[in-house]
Amino acid sequence: MLTAQLTLDPDFTIGDTDPRLFGGFIEHLGRAVYGGIYEPDHPAADSSGFRTDVLALVRELDMPITRYPGGNFVSGYRWEDGVGPRDQRPGRLELAWKSIESNAFGTNEFVQWCEQARTTPLLAVNLGSRDADAARHLVEYCNHPSGTAWSDLRIAHGFPQPHAIKHWCLGNEMDGDWQIGHKDATTYGRLARDAARSMKLVDPTIELVVCGSSGRSMPTFGQWELEVLEHTFDLVDYLSLHTYYGNPAQDTPAFLAKPDLMGDFIEETVALCDAAAAKRATRKRLMLAFDEWNVWFHSWDQDKRVTPWQMAPPLGEDVYTMEDALVVGGMLITLLNHADRVKIACLAQTVNVIAPIMTRTGGPAWRQTIFHPVSHVSRFGRGTVLRQAIQSPTYDTGERESVPYLHSACVWDPTAATLTVFALNRSLDEPLALQVGLRAFPPFSAATWQVLRDDDLRARNGEHEPDRVAPLTREGAQIQPDGLHAVLEPASWNVIRLSTAP
Repeated sequence: MLTAQLTLDPDFTIGDTDPRLFGGFIEHLGRAVYGGIYEPDHPAADSSGFRTDVLALVRELDMPITRYPGGNFVSGYRWEDGVGPRDQRPGRLELAWKSIESNAFGTNEFVQWCEQARTTPLLAVNLGSRDADAARHLVEYCNHPSGTAWSDLRIAHGFPQPHAIKHWCLGNEMDGDWQIGHKDATTYGRLARDAARSMKLVDPTIELVVCGSSGRSMPTFGQWELEVLEHTFDLVDYLSLHTYYGNPAQDTPAFLAKPDLMGDFIEETVALCDAAAAKRATRKRLMLAFDEWNVWFHSWDQDKRVTPWQMAPPLGEDVYTMEDALVVGGMLITLLNHADRVKIACLAQTVNVIAPIMTRTGGPAWRQTIFHPVSHVSRFGRGTVLRQAIQSPTYDTGERESVPYLHSACVWDPTAATLTVFALNRSLDEPLALQVGLRAFPPFSAATWQVLRDDDLRARNGEHEPDRVAPLTREGAQIQPDGLHAVLEPASWNVIRLSTAP
């Protein structure tokens, strides 16, 4: 049996979790919108066409912020096409995903959906095929009270009160040559600067996310950030970063180590932001928006066989495994352990497209395996993230040496006197005896323990077996004089909550 020890002290902290760390993402891609969140003919649809079964699951995830409408989609999007009477909205070729976009669902519908889903919008503007004028016009349409052409148009469309959208992305993945309107860092930086200025002139209260690198492996990573921030540092509030991991080689130990690479990416990006600050001799510290992250690889081959120019074709419909849930849990742990600088994070995406929630058009909705760690961290990960002194055995992969078998994050809620330990045992065949030193805490008297694991790492949930992989309650987490003791099963996701409650 492996053994690991971690020691905690409530005075040694990383930072408080921002609720926006637990966000989601809806893009006009595949069945994310049509057949996902919006399906007027579905038996469970409400009067707005929103699927109420999906809404219930999104509320269960408790995602305080949701990014929209893209993603690659936004770089060719005319937002004006998606507002006003539906019978007057034009259909368009959607070039990013080679689909047909009806524009039956647009900005106003998304705002209404957010209200029902108990989330807030993070709107992206098109800086691929459009300019700063289109961006500021959208802010005016959404946020200005009345008395101007764009605000009065919103009122004419049936929305007399401003939407008051606070968070905005300045384009999407503009460093990628796959992006409509792809630009070099200087060209994008200048356009983002101009858009940021004009958008904040319309509404000085908004917060802006500027595009960082769309992956740590991008050849321009580092150079891109420094050049973009040369033009935008004083105008923006967050720098974005994106990452997706997969396991096409079926190397499970290396796959489970991927969340550590995510941590490297965050720390390197923080260093770039702080270098830009140091150059300006400013105390301003730019925060990060990790507004796309997930596992994505199962649907690659299937997507190549989809006939182009369909309406809402099945794209990106990864059917997630137990193994994927472990990696998503590990990525959530990484985000928690960087809560001092990562203030916004958006799981990409929320429904059907690389998503924790799957639906059948006209049929049921169900939780994928990855739903469970996302739900656990959203519910129990709000508080103060503690620094950990960890001693754990390690293993090596082709990408990284000395990967700890224990990957963990600990969140302390002093008001409720509750400590939550999120712990991943990355060993595939050995249990891990964990001891958590708690000498600086008040006495805990109760411990609850939920475990997500399956003997088959390829186990999946589906329409006919929606709970094949689901959390189970475990006994055996013991509070002893020297701290918490628990034996973590091989390849398991664990949530242990300690409290002073009897």
